[in-house]
Amino acid sequence: MLKGKQDKSRLPSRHVTEGPSRAPHRSYYYAMGLSEDEIAQPFVGVATCWNEAAPCNISLNRQAQAVKLGVKSAAGTPREFTTITVTDGIAMGHEGMRSSLASREAIADTVELTMRGHCYDAIVGLAGCDKSLPGMMMAMVRLNVPSVFIYGGSILPGRLDGKDVTVQDVFEAVGQHQAGNMSDDALRTLERVACPSAGACGGQFTANTMACVSEAIGLALPNSSGAPAPYESRDQYAIASGEAVMELLEKNIRARDIVTLKSLQNAARIVACTGGSTNAGLHLPAIAHEAGIDFDLDDVCEIFRDTPYFVDLKPGGSYVAKDLYEAGGVPVVMKELRKAGLIHEDCMTVTGRSIGEELDIVTKEADGTVIYPVENPLSKTGGVVGLKGNLAPEGAIVKVAGIDSQHQIFTGPARVFECEEDAFEAVQKRAYEEGEVIVIRNEGPAGGPGMREMLATTAALSGQGMGKKVALITDGRFSGATRGFCVGHVGPEAAHGGPIALIKNGDVITINAIEGILRVDLTEDELAERKENWTGPRETIYASGALWKFAQLVGGAKLGAVTHPGGKAERHVYMDL
Repeated sequence: MLKGKQDKSRLPSRHVTEGPSRAPHRSYYYAMGLSEDEIAQPFVGVATCWNEAAPCNISLNRQAQAVKLGVKSAAGTPREFTTITVTDGIAMGHEGMRSSLASREAIADTVELTMRGHCYDAIVGLAGCDKSLPGMMMAMVRLNVPSVFIYGGSILPGRLDGKDVTVQDVFEAVGQHQAGNMSDDALRTLERVACPSAGACGGQFTANTMACVSEAIGLALPNSSGAPAPYESRDQYAIASGEAVMELLEKNIRARDIVTLKSLQNAARIVACTGGSTNAGLHLPAIAHEAGIDFDLDDVCEIFRDTPYFVDLKPGGSYVAKDLYEAGGVPVVMKELRKAGLIHEDCMTVTGRSIGEELDIVTKEADGTVIYPVENPLSKTGGVVGLKGNLAPEGAIVKVAGIDSQHQIFTGPARVFECEEDAFEAVQKRAYEEGEVIVIRNEGPAGGPGMREMLATTAALSGQGMGKKVALITDGRFSGATRGFCVGHVGPEAAHGGPIALIKNGDVITINAIEGILRVDLTEDELAERKENWTGPRETIYASGALWKFAQLVGGAKLGAVTHPGGKAERHVYMDL
């Protein structure tokens, strides 16, 4: 693009910079030090989730400055703004976790409102924490402007006694400590070294899973998600992203030209083959919803079912994001998927080239240690499996990466808890029996409210050595760091009168991840009778405020727990107003 005055006749920013009537608006830009030429250029929103809440977000401010350099070098005018994040690792295990999923909607909403209010022409979005990644991508697709996504990067692994450690080890150490197998001093030592730098959790938990999705779906530059947050080399990706968004603006390539049904399917493949977080089963349908694309939990799980699992990452495996980056990152993984005919190669990316064209220039091959050859996978089906049955008519999801096939079928009596706190207390006191199915209900999107993650409970079970000796089902969610036979997203949720609301202690529940079944040993008549006698959803303490609002609006997990009608109901396109 040439420097100097641009033709803004078709760009949103013309509404705030062009013509005599916009003199007051321009005066504000002069007040911020912009020149006449800069005001005449396209405006690019540089949105970050920077804050001091957690290491995931702390480096985003620095990276945003590099994005702005890229935008400026390509004759654009960057306008930086921030939005919120709620960091799951710190929100986990208490009432604060209810804010997490609701924050995804708040992120998408606030980015949309900022872009609309100031008439920005394009966006580069930087995110680092679990919900901020899908929230930012949802805003891009909702606005349908030229968009480039950048992940802030992963945390470096900690080192203790010659081994890599992550925050997952700390959560599980709490269970070991409670069981009397770890001293106070040993726990204190571990908590001090587990998280040694800026960046998001290093395993293939939700943040890194969605970072891989950002590349596979085409919204991020190839290999941009891999470098850990402290690496100065991330700035080069940031500069390149600023330049790339200006190219997209020139060519009028918008977010929905990139995010299509085929690219969503590519994204689901990357989740499955890396043993990624079950939360992708919530976020991919939510991103699809913004574009008006039908792609729900069933569709995600269908792809999981026939995708081999061949990338050996924590929590089910051995390695962390830094190791994946050094092995060649997402491009090498996608190259392996292509060998098996599992990638749609014609999907557009933010480079302006197709996925196939990008993969043609990847020279690295699978190393056989972190990335296995696709013909020699860790298992023949994806690391995440969908379940259905009379206990989950709308489906449920379970992560089986790292669980051998003999432990993927579980039948046992239910032990029912009305919320996570009750379950965690019982686990701490070992008030449960080997062979039981722990049921935690009233933790769904509406019933929680907020669909909390159950990492504290599942990590305590693992720490007690019971991860394979009990199963757990919930209408809530699990952290990407969860291990063990844990079923989440059970729908309909208890608050909506789903069968999980009707379970009693002792009911025999069968989970079969091999055949995709979740059922309770009750007849239709027995379930119908219990439904008639059901007294309705449990009251919560959230009778006003943001969480009340979220509970009123939110839909079921199957469709992504979304809060508005989505792309199908649109009556205008923001870029064309």
